[in-house]
Amino acid sequence: MIAALADGPTRLTNALFSDDSLYFANALKDLGFHIDLNLEKKEIVVTGCSGEIPVKKAELFIGNAGTAARFLSSFLTLGNGEYTLDGDARMRERPIGDLISSLTQLGANISPLSQAHQNPIGLCPPVKIVASGLPGGRTSVNGDISSQFLSALLMVAPYAQTPVEISVSTELNSKPYVDMTLGVMADFGISIQRSEYQNFYVSRGSYRSLKNYVIEPDASAASYFFAAPAILGGKIRIENISLESKQGDIAFLNVLKAMGCTVHTDTNYIEVIGPCSISNLKGVDIDMRDIPDTAQTLAVIAPFASSPTHIHGIASARMKESDRVSATCAELTRMGVKVEEFNDGMSIYPCDKFTPAQIRTYQDHRMAMAFALMGLKISGVRIENPGCVSKTFPEYFEVLDGLRC
Repeated sequence: MIAALADGPTRLTNALFSDDSLYFANALKDLGFHIDLNLEKKEIVVTGCSGEIPVKKAELFIGNAGTAARFLSSFLTLGNGEYTLDGDARMRERPIGDLISSLTQLGANISPLSQAHQNPIGLCPPVKIVASGLPGGRTSVNGDISSQFLSALLMVAPYAQTPVEISVSTELNSKPYVDMTLGVMADFGISIQRSEYQNFYVSRGSYRSLKNYVIEPDASAASYFFAAPAILGGKIRIENISLESKQGDIAFLNVLKAMGCTVHTDTNYIEVIGPCSISNLKGVDIDMRDIPDTAQTLAVIAPFASSPTHIHGIASARMKESDRVSATCAELTRMGVKVEEFNDGMSIYPCDKFTPAQIRTYQDHRMAMAFALMGLKISGVRIENPGCVSKTFPEYFEVLDGLRC
């Protein structure tokens, strides 16, 4: 999105070609941007239009890509015309009302596509944006549903007609993702003023295009492989990533260390070594507010530990591709694991006798990827609809199969 806002072509290298990224790229194409996708080279060239949106009317469909829904809702306010944004059945259950409220405070005109599409849990797609530029000014945003609401505001703020002041009205979840957003903005030439995670001031400006921008390997995707030695023993090395990454999910390594794993790192790799014995794997009591996407990964390790694991702070996970708290508890229970479910997390107890089961994925890529790890240790684990991993990691099972010695 930042490349599309910049002042010319930017080549993104090490790009991910997944359902979510393709939904976003195709939405930009529908908006009139020139996007060159090279799957073989894993490159995307985006030709930015200096904050302008080329077409004046578009109907965009983004499946269940929550990032696309949030970022595009904000992005489209910079246009000059009428746009609609819709998704699949689950996307129509994922509230974006807090973001819409924040954009409305800045002068945007966004509304449900019709009264029939208003949802009791809050405003969800489809929405209609009638745009004539974003006036700007002051706004507040809730931070306890998704940090992407704040990121969406920050990224478009330089192109508002007046400076933008943003205050966060609740505790902010997933803080490292906001740091990552600000880091990418700075890479493209925009720095902002901030007061911790409470207040942000963005002056008018414009992103500069970059000849080449290298995207880091995905720490969230790597978390499943970091987790494997905790269950199986042995060691694994993930290359081209380091502890210096701005990605929040790199902190999942601290969870593994607390459970008894050893982590070695260098400038271009991270190595995880499992405990010398599975009996040395310990449960943890942890707030995962800042790394909720790795909660399911921890949840499937937890039954193998010698003591209970308590996960807190992930109420926002109920609004993801599935209700991840409820879904994870249901599938662990299906496998014979004792679990207690809470509004913002779960407690998972050691298990010495697992029940073979077919795992429901709820069309959620992270359910499939996480529970597949249990199948590395336990016979009889079947993953329903494994193709759902194409949302973010199409080659997941091929890479997982590469762990064979």
